[in-house]
Amino acid sequence: MRTPRLSRRAVLAGSAATVAATAVSGVVSPVAVAAPAADGSAYRWRNVVVGGTGFVTGVLFHPSVRGLAYARTDIGGAYRWDDRAGRWTPLTDHLGWDDWNLLGVEAIAVDPAHPGRVYLALGTYAQSWAGNGAVLRSEDRGATWSRADLDVKLGANEDGRGAGERLLVDPRDSDTLWLGTRHDGLLKSTDRGATWAAASGFPAKPSASGQGVMFLVAVGRAVYAGWGDGDGTSGTANLYRTADGTAWEAVPGQPSGTAAKVPIRAAYDTHTRELYVTYANAPGPNGQSDGSVHKLRTATGKWADVTPVKPGGTTDDGSADTFGYGGVAVDARRPGTLAVSTNNRWADVDTVYRTTNGGRTWTSLKDAAVFDVSETPYLKWGDDKPKFGWWIQALAVDPYDSKHIVYGTGATLYGTRDLKRWAPQIRGLEEASVVQLVSPPAGEAHLLSGSRDIGVMYHERLTASPARGMATNPVSGSATGLAQAAAKPSYVVRAGWGDNGNGAYSNDAGQTWAPFEAQPDIAKDAPGPIATNADGSALLWSFVHWDGTKYAAHRSTDNGTTWSEISSFPKGATPVADPADPALFYAYDTDTGTLLASTDSGRSFTARAGGLPSGDAQFKLVAAPGRSGDLWLSVKWNGLYRSTDGGVSFSKVASCWASYTLGFGRAADGADYPAIYQVGSTDTITAVYRSDDEAKTWTRINDDAHQWGWTGEVIVGDPRVYGRVYLATNGRGIQYGEPVR
Repeated sequence: MRTPRLSRRAVLAGSAATVAATAVSGVVSPVAVAAPAADGSAYRWRNVVVGGTGFVTGVLFHPSVRGLAYARTDIGGAYRWDDRAGRWTPLTDHLGWDDWNLLGVEAIAVDPAHPGRVYLALGTYAQSWAGNGAVLRSEDRGATWSRADLDVKLGANEDGRGAGERLLVDPRDSDTLWLGTRHDGLLKSTDRGATWAAASGFPAKPSASGQGVMFLVAVGRAVYAGWGDGDGTSGTANLYRTADGTAWEAVPGQPSGTAAKVPIRAAYDTHTRELYVTYANAPGPNGQSDGSVHKLRTATGKWADVTPVKPGGTTDDGSADTFGYGGVAVDARRPGTLAVSTNNRWADVDTVYRTTNGGRTWTSLKDAAVFDVSETPYLKWGDDKPKFGWWIQALAVDPYDSKHIVYGTGATLYGTRDLKRWAPQIRGLEEASVVQLVSPPAGEAHLLSGSRDIGVMYHERLTASPARGMATNPVSGSATGLAQAAAKPSYVVRAGWGDNGNGAYSNDAGQTWAPFEAQPDIAKDAPGPIATNADGSALLWSFVHWDGTKYAAHRSTDNGTTWSEISSFPKGATPVADPADPALFYAYDTDTGTLLASTDSGRSFTARAGGLPSGDAQFKLVAAPGRSGDLWLSVKWNGLYRSTDGGVSFSKVASCWASYTLGFGRAADGADYPAIYQVGSTDTITAVYRSDDEAKTWTRINDDAHQWGWTGEVIVGDPRVYGRVYLATNGRGIQYGEPVR
């Protein structure tokens, strides 16, 4: 298995695959309050609350059940809306380490005739190194699932991920399902998703680099399919239909040209028998600069252009107002009433347009919108007020409430019940891709975190979104480093990607920040991990570009005012400070398998232990708290190593054969060594473990219902609360577990 590319940056290349599919069924439960561990103990797992923080790519109200809805995300699984509780319930947390690629949800489908049935098409990447997709099917709204593994790849975190839905229950037969793929054409199942095969008669030819089927929509008893590889001209149609499930044809008279090149989404008004289609000149969510909205009167075959605003104008400041169209949702209660969204409209900010007369006139809901983001303050992004949103391709109108509209963005899900006042409708949905965690030994906050899309946060409480929002001064979109001085916990430093600087320090444990007065030139293009020594007197900043290119590290002893290059530091390595001795730093050279150390506060490094594992495997070097020279090295696929002499020598720990990430927390009562937590394998299962006896034995503390896909980035215990552990996930935010007492 290849370690996933942990980013929402879409991977653009594709991979052709075979079309046949085999069913592998097994009933699993995604929900459990207390996780029974192997030794009979139990843990309770919950999200640290931030609220959203990722791309909600689809929202689907059930057409025949009031208050029932589902949401999908690009890397963080699927959710069911609990209307009574006013929150989302995660449905795919049971997917484990080996199934990390299935945490991206390509599409959702419900069966209008059977309210309990829901289907998920899963698969994050369509690259050669990623696993094949799968379809989950449930008879009880996602409480339990059966699974069918596919022989094709899906791409929930690739370009076009906001289109859809690509999965559909046939309107004439609940046993028949359709699944549109990116590179393998149209698939069909006649046994409610248990087995899949290529749909015969579908005329569009897939390619290894195209978008394939963008959406499937029921139009009466017919099925329409949007095709992302055409341009709407003769012979390269982008909209097809079938009336009998066998014979397909290109829809006559369909729009053509740049503004209608790629069909994004479609919705059918059963009252007026009109199909509305949004178009753009690229699949999105990025790269769109033109688009349109068209409707087809299905009874007559007549098309009409009902685009609210044509892209390509200029804003008040003279910027080009370019964008495409994304979401579309009809009002099931009112004929001719629907909403559409713009997408990738950066100059004038995206909006949702609403019409009550079939598209003859439109109103921009942004113009009168009043936002309340007090529940998730980070949505202000360091400004005075939030934006209406971006990457708006998920859009839905409640079939039982015409004024209840929700739309997804790259960070949240907004909802309104009066078309004016908007607030995040996001409770329970946590999708951050987390890369940094620090649990301070003292102070108000028990946790600081850093994520790829929302920078650094200070968590005053674990059960509420941070009141200060994301760290500002400067704002950084993705965190690359976060470190606290072990003997001076009020001092914290961070690094990340940002427009106005990439590094900052805090003298109040991360509550407020100030930017470094200067930074190395390379920091703008390749910010990497950062460390501070035990007393905060020296900073080491390593530099790694997102494409993997490594650069020389730099050092500062004046709080980031001046920097000097460290030629003896291994390029791209992560600096690790000794928690007890300010003069000591460590670094692990993954290219040579060598541990290096500095005894002069990072001025120079010399090699110590060699002959350790090397290469492109994942390595984590961690120093045990409160001790000098007590180092632990976790090595993906190669186990765990320990040094008690500052890296002069290492011995392999016999209790596990694979260790992906490791951290420490408060010691158990009567123990004289901190509790150790890891994501690793002590037997055949990759899981979350705790050891209270210096890694001699391990107890599994998660269970099969709580696995969250890929969890190998960082784990840390709470130094003040025995048993509490914080776990970073790639798409399910920060999980924290505590023993059930």
